[in-house]
Formats: sequence, C-alpha cells, structure tokens
Amino acid sequence: MKTKFRLLPALAAVPLALFIVHAQAQKAAPAAAPAAASAAAAYRDANPKAPAMTQAEFDEGRTIFFERCAGCHGVLRKGATGKALTPDITLQRGTEYLKAFITNGSPLGMPNWGTSGDLTPAQIDIMARYVQQTPPTPPETSLADMEKTWKVTVPVEQRPKRKMNKYNLDNLFSVTLRDAGQVALIDGDTKEIINIVKTGYAVHISRMSASGRYIYVIGRDAKIDLIDLWMAKPDVVAEIKIGQEARSVESSKFKGSEDKFAIAGTYWPPQYVIMDGLTLKPLKVVSTRGMTVDGVYHPEPRVASIVASHFHPEFVVNVKETGQTQLVDYTDLTNLKTVTISGAQFLHDGGFDRSGRYFLVAANASNKVVVIDTQNNKRAAIIEVGKTPHPGRGANFIDPKYGPVWATTDLGDDGVSVIGTDPVGHKEQAWKVVRSLHNQGGGSLFIKTNPHSRNLWVDNALNPATEINQTVAVYDINNLDKGFQVLPIVQWANLSGKGAKRVVQPEYNKAGDEVWFSVWGVKNEESAIVVVDDKTRKLKTVIKDPRLITPTGKFNVYNTMHDIY
Repeated sequence: MKTKFRLLPALAAVPLALFIVHAQAQKAAPAAAPAAASAAAAYRDANPKAPAMTQAEFDEGRTIFFERCAGCHGVLRKGATGKALTPDITLQRGTEYLKAFITNGSPLGMPNWGTSGDLTPAQIDIMARYVQQTPPTPPETSLADMEKTWKVTVPVEQRPKRKMNKYNLDNLFSVTLRDAGQVALIDGDTKEIINIVKTGYAVHISRMSASGRYIYVIGRDAKIDLIDLWMAKPDVVAEIKIGQEARSVESSKFKGSEDKFAIAGTYWPPQYVIMDGLTLKPLKVVSTRGMTVDGVYHPEPRVASIVASHFHPEFVVNVKETGQTQLVDYTDLTNLKTVTISGAQFLHDGGFDRSGRYFLVAANASNKVVVIDTQNNKRAAIIEVGKTPHPGRGANFIDPKYGPVWATTDLGDDGVSVIGTDPVGHKEQAWKVVRSLHNQGGGSLFIKTNPHSRNLWVDNALNPATEINQTVAVYDINNLDKGFQVLPIVQWANLSGKGAKRVVQPEYNKAGDEVWFSVWGVKNEESAIVVVDDKTRKLKTVIKDPRLITPTGKFNVYNTMHDIY
C-alpha cells in the first residue's frame, strides 16, 4: 500500500500542482494592497467577479504563469498534471485560500513557494488573483512564423570535416542552467566547463543526434538550438523558435536516416514540426488538436515527450491531453503516414525498456503507464501505478526475482512502481507491477540506474520538506526489500546563501561509476553539481562555478544517444 498524505482541510481541495514547475523569481517590492489598482492603469477582466488587478500586475502574472506554470495546468488552464485553474473553480476558492496553498505547498508535489522564500508575498498575491481572471489565449505559430526565426549561424559546408577538439565527447554532459537561459557543456572526465552556451529560456531537455555529433536543446520558450560538438569550442550552429512554449525535441535514429531529421513538439500551439536535422529548417508542421481517447474534443492537446524508434523510420509522439501516441513515419513528408494508438489521458514522460522495443510512457494524471510496442506498432498494455507517475526516462534493471524490469517514481505519493518488461522470458510478470517500493515522500521527479550499477536512485525535488528535497534515496537492486539509504547531497555541496536548495535528477557518466546530482539553488545564490561514487555511495567531488546558475537537467552524451537509463 502506498502512503496517503493528509492535508489541512482548508488546503486539501486546492489543485495539486499549482506551481509544479520551479518558478525562480527576482526580489520584488513589498506587496501593495489590491485596492491600489485604482492608483494605476487597471486591468478589467471579462468576468466582473474577478478580483481587481492593475495592468502591470496582470502582465506580471501572465508572464510567470505562461513561462513557469502552464506546463502543468495548460495555457488555457484546463489542467493535466496539475488540476484545472479556470475561474469557475478559482473564484470559489478565493484569494486568501489560494495564497495559503501557494505559500505552504503540499507533500504531493506542490512546492512551498512562500515558506521557502522562492516567491515573495507580493508575487504570491499577484498569482492568487491572476488565476481567478479569464485565461488569455496566446497567438498561433505557423510554418511561415517559424521560418522568420530560423537562423543558420554556421552553414553545413563551413562546419568541421572532423572533430577539432580533444574532448571525450561520449562523456560530455549538457547541463541546463534554467534561469540563465543557458546550457553548460561539462567535460565528464575533468569536471571542467568547456563552454557556456546561450540558449532559450529554461531548457527542458538536451537530445543527441544518432551520430553523437550534435546536441539539440529546447527551452520552454520553444526555442531550439543545435550545438556542434566537433568544433574546437562546441557552440550553436543553428536555431529556430517553433512556438510559445515547448518541452520535447528528438532526431532520427533509424539506420539510413541518422541525423537526417529533427522533430519538436510544442505545448502552445498544440502541434509538432519536423525539421532538417542539420540546419533546423522547418519542413512540416502538424496540429494535434482533436478528440481525446474518451471521444471529447480538446482545444489544447500538448505534445509531451518524443522518442525515435529503433525499429522503423518513425518518431513516437505522445500527446498529453488526448492520451494518444502517434507513430510518425518521416520517410515521405508530403504523404505523411501516422499510426495513432489510444492510451490514457495526460501522457507525459517515459522511456524504452532495456531492449529498446517497448516504450513506457506515464499518463500521469490518470495514474497509469502505457506500453507501446514500437516493433509491431501496437499498444502492449496499460498498467495502473501510483499517484501521478513521473519517471523521466525511468530506470531499467534486472530484478533478482522478476527479471528485466522498468521503474517509475511518483509525484503524488511516496511510491516507486517496478514493472516487468520481459513478455518472453518472464511472461507471468510482464506488464504488471511486480514491486511497490516506498521512498522518502512525495514530490519525486526522477529515478535512475545504469547497466553497470546495482544502485537505484530517487530524488524528491518537489517535496516541501527540506530534509527530503535536499537529500536522495538510494536502493540496493539486489536487496530491494531492505529499503533505502539517504544521502545528504546539499550538505555535501556546502553552499552559501539562505535560499531554497533542491536536489534534482541523478545522471550517470558513460562508465556508470559516477552519479551526478544538481543542487538547484536560487538565481542570485550558489548552485552546484555533486558527483557521487556509485560503488561506495561517497562524495567524489563538487563542481562549483559562478556560471552554474540554477542547474537542473543533466544529459550525458553517450547515455542519451543510446537510450541508457
């Protein structure tokens, strides 16, 4: 049984993840009373019951919500990972009620933005009033709009014909510096920063080309940057902005199509675009608006995660709100062929099993994992798991009792669901939860292991308790019933400053003998990357640099390229 958390009655009915995406913010002046709206240009909502706001407050709220909150609740605030925040709900809750929950958070994945010091009282007051206004609709983005932003800074013919540096590129890490709008390229051997690359806002993921030469990074502002690792100093060679908000990018990996195409999906507008893999020139844009698996029209079906099939020249595109997975054949963009597979609503993140055949994707608000057979292009299973699963790419390992398995952790409870993935050798256990582990608490974002490791690592970055979000849990795969050991990652980092510091996303080096953790601080204070010896579970080194501003996701080139997790 999974642990159930009880909230104060005044908070229990508030949406789970109002700000589930971290919202770092600049210090603001002390909060002015809402009545001050009359002293400045007033914003007038279509709903007369909406609380008063100045135009400046509304604009600030719109910026914070669109860049940092819409990922969970949707641009139109109809809900997904986080619940709906439409005025018919938020007006009933009221400003003080919403402020209390934003301030205190929840063990189920909602950070304590007020008590942690991440949001000021003024910003909390603005956001509590903003979510009671009518949601504004942002503009669409056409293929022509994308072409206007497309820029090739180094043409293909002018790029190196061979690798011009001595870096061990297989062990390079692309590290998101979230609030700086940058990625840090770090040498995994020397732990030295190779380059700080200017990118889009809050880069969500880095993905490798099949050849290992290029890194595709995409920010939550829907800007894509293509980085050439063969340059003497790896840097951006092409860029494009494909919409207003995005999360996913991938490149073609099927034999004969390596590096030929790239694809990216947007949260707004709800669509995906296929591009030239070497230049990012937009070639084909496809809308994802339509009917859900339950037969209801949805105006905002966002593209969540995308992976490249190893069995066919296809991209596996997961559409959040419709609950459908589209297998997109990229061999003929004029006569585009797709296979649409019905899963469960609110598809989010996921990864392949160890064989690379089955893709397991979390339908997080449905508390399910959907299994896609990318060889036969069919749904293999739908599995009930814990509350709001959030695996990242998940974790593959050999369970001593149940054979090959894949694991996901949960945002909404303290659970880890371990799923059998071998329908041939372990048929009775295949596509079933064979173990339910417990971790430190709710608010987990990522779980990770490596084929060379016997450790299973779980973070709890969004848990409001510092003793949980500043540590990680690690299990012995050979003795999972023993429970977990807690490692004090933030304590090891030894950082100055009083702001919030959360540990997020374990990532292995190529050899599988080191685990890297981001200590995610606030923008104007120290952050760090803590490297742990995987065998001994002891601190190995701490990477500190003034340029490491709010590090979050880390992507090892070799592991990302080969889908090793």
